[in-house]
Amino acid sequence: MGNQDDLLSEDDVRGKRVAVLMTDGVEQVEYTAPRRFLEQNGVQVTLVSPKGAGEEVQGMNHDQPGDRFKVELSLSQANEADFDALLLPGGEENPKRLRQIPEAIAFIRKFDEADKPIAAICHGPWPLIDAGIAESKHLTSYPAIKDDLVDAGAEWTDDEVVVDGKLITSRTPDDIPAFNDALLKELQVMQQAGADPGPTS
Repeated sequence: MGNQDDLLSEDDVRGKRVAVLMTDGVEQVEYTAPRRFLEQNGVQVTLVSPKGAGEEVQGMNHDQPGDRFKVELSLSQANEADFDALLLPGGEENPKRLRQIPEAIAFIRKFDEADKPIAAICHGPWPLIDAGIAESKHLTSYPAIKDDLVDAGAEWTDDEVVVDGKLITSRTPDDIPAFNDALLKELQVMQQAGADPGPTS
């Protein structure tokens, strides 16, 4: 008897698609660790960037240059409808650059309008301000951008992960395990739902 494919459980997220939006200055582990985790759970992950497909994004290990990552899809070619969720890694320079790019902000906003999960870690929540998503939301972030988020109307707390509706935020690389689990849970809720899942526990 075929086992796995006959019994796709409600929690199975294989085939779900997550876009990672990032550019130079991204905090490397905030991209590589969630990507590895998602792929281990059968999720398809695509690196989307304002750069062209095939170009490279410079990762950072704090303030030291890290690895370079090949862009899989240019932002100009990316369509929110092709993805189930959006991941926004941090690193200071990466979100700072994204905030200057109207197409990046529009891409982020489309996920919010479609009520799809957006997971942002460290400085990653910064562009949420420009997308008009931070206002009236409960979230967390790297402490350095707390004031910016509060000024934009967010409620900020110092927690390893905060989930407000479909918005998931965390503070630092130390929070990645909780951040990953929260994103996986949102994808599972979508899998179970099709329509409105209501609260799950």
